[in-house]
Amino acid sequence: QLQASGGGLVQAGGSLRLSCATPERTFSAYVMGWFRRAPGKEREFVADISWSGAITDYADSVKGRFTISRDNAKNTVYLQMNSLKPEDTAVYYCAAGRTRSMSPTRYDYWGRGTLVTVSS
Repeated sequence: QLQASGGGLVQAGGSLRLSCATPERTFSAYVMGWFRRAPGKEREFVADISWSGAITDYADSVKGRFTISRDNAKNTVYLQMNSLKPEDTAVYYCAAGRTRSMSPTRYDYWGRGTLVTVSS
């Protein structure tokens, strides 16, 4: 039960922060990832974070602009998105798994997506 929120419409260069919360008490045991699916494209990896938050990884397309973080006390993972570009427009999904991976098949649980639209 993952619930993503925080999407919306923003102008290019703007910022948004996505959140993904779960009531699961085992949240801290899971690796968390963010993926996105743009219109007409395949789902792609955006970022992931280890269970402790100490290790993160990013897609090259978002490196330096997006930051993934987590608060295990609140069972929530965040994706801070800065300097947004029109090509960032997509439905964003959070996912939970046992192993950090860029492959969506390695994640066991998925939330409903949240739409991010970046206007030029």
